[in-house]
Amino acid sequence: MDRIAHIIGTATTNMQRRDLTVEAMSHQVVDHALSDAGLTPDQVDLVVFGNATAGRLLNQACIRGQSFLLDAGLRNAGIINVDNSCAGGASALHLAALSTLGGAGTVLAVGVEKMWTGHRMETLAGIEDGVPEADRHFMHTNWENPSGSVLMALNAKWAVEHMEAWGTTVEQFAAVAVKARKHGALNPHAQFQSEVTIDEVLGSPPIVPPLTRLMCSSFTDGAAAVVLSLESRAGAPRLLSSTVRSGNGDIDYHDRMAETAAAAWDASGIDPADVDVVELHDATSAEELCALESLGFYKPGDAGAATAAGDTTLGGRGVTVNTSGGLVSRGHPLGATGIAQVVELATQLRDEAGARQVEGARLAMAANSGGMIGSHAGTTDAAFIGIHILEAG
Repeated sequence: MDRIAHIIGTATTNMQRRDLTVEAMSHQVVDHALSDAGLTPDQVDLVVFGNATAGRLLNQACIRGQSFLLDAGLRNAGIINVDNSCAGGASALHLAALSTLGGAGTVLAVGVEKMWTGHRMETLAGIEDGVPEADRHFMHTNWENPSGSVLMALNAKWAVEHMEAWGTTVEQFAAVAVKARKHGALNPHAQFQSEVTIDEVLGSPPIVPPLTRLMCSSFTDGAAAVVLSLESRAGAPRLLSSTVRSGNGDIDYHDRMAETAAAAWDASGIDPADVDVVELHDATSAEELCALESLGFYKPGDAGAATAAGDTTLGGRGVTVNTSGGLVSRGHPLGATGIAQVVELATQLRDEAGARQVEGARLAMAANSGGMIGSHAGTTDAAFIGIHILEAG
């Protein structure tokens, strides 16, 4: 029988909080994930630790996991650090899965980010570290805007292109944000837990038109962890596949996502119609529609109308999207996001999501991306895309 990695423990922090240190968040998720797995810290064989901004924001450029987990009791574990921009979580989980399948024993994947430091421009610069220097220069020369975020300007560019190509409307983007906040209101760990209306979304301050404030993810402090093992446990979700790709500027971001998704479907032996719930990388509400189409859940141009009709919300006719609230509502703590997505999916597959539970959820996908590459040369490719497909145990 082929080996398979099982998710035997999970944890995430409350992402509303800004008062916890990076060490406190790291220890919290490790303690809770190991407790969920029924393990003690000295039983962990390997830790893969994801973080993006500590070098710039916290003056800890190297050995981040060792530094932030110094007092966690992980006396027998090797710690490997991963910095892969917004996809540090998916990257850490991929390496953790490979290590588990390779016989490393009990493996812990951890992601943590402390983004609220009181220095907004430094945090924006930390996010932009996921873009090569030549591309950053191009973006700032061509896409500078009052919000200060050239990456939001890129997302706005994609939004306009989608509107022009497929007739997508700003109201459909707003419907995505309304759904995100509806789901987030059911998630006690979400950064934003109040529902909003379409009018409130459309009337919120502009970031880069057509994107408004309520359509965009925010700085988030947060951490997440999962414990992987070859040992099966009752109810433990199975990791069917872990698929990663890095772009080189040859194709655009959404083509790279479609390419990665096709490989993930092949690796897992299922297709989009089989999936009950997906956690995807909605850095903006407009991006959710692009991602749904790139991942194969909808044909190009169809995701906006489906979302506005309620198909992607809890109880809808289609795949349920971002039951956690997604990046827009749960929050986007860069290096933790990809793992937080999988924590949510494991909760769904264990039938433990309470009011946001997708009835009968058996198959799930997490799609996390990070970094951009090639803008100065005429394309904006993804630096990294990681897709994980899970099955209920």
